[in-house]
Amino acid sequence: QVQLVESGGGLVQAGDSLRLSCAASGRTFSSCHMGWFRQPPGKEREFVAAISWGGSVTDYEDSVKGRFTISRDNAKNTVYLQMNSLKPEDTAVYYCAADPRGMLTYLSRAVRGFEYWGQGTQVTVSS
Repeated sequence: QVQLVESGGGLVQAGDSLRLSCAASGRTFSSCHMGWFRQPPGKEREFVAAISWGGSVTDYEDSVKGRFTISRDNAKNTVYLQMNSLKPEDTAVYYCAADPRGMLTYLSRAVRGFEYWGQGTQVTVSS
């Protein structure tokens, strides 16, 4: 089991920045690939970014490349999503997710590729 708790969401204006954090407990965090997903109002959950278990490989959805940065601190069992130059279309509930097969598989962009999920944190960007 991996328990995930997101924090750092809020209401900001377009162009502002936010940093989301996801604190993990339970199973060995350092062996998990970690991902961030988001679910805009009325839409399905979608991939945002992912980072490999060791932190050496990252992947981003095209619309956030150059604006968002995913990172992790295995000593603190925490993964981060730094979001800069936020746009109204970034408004969504953001979810942290863990894939415990990290050492056995490549990074996934699929919701089904991640076994454990946090409760989500709301990010609202006003224009």
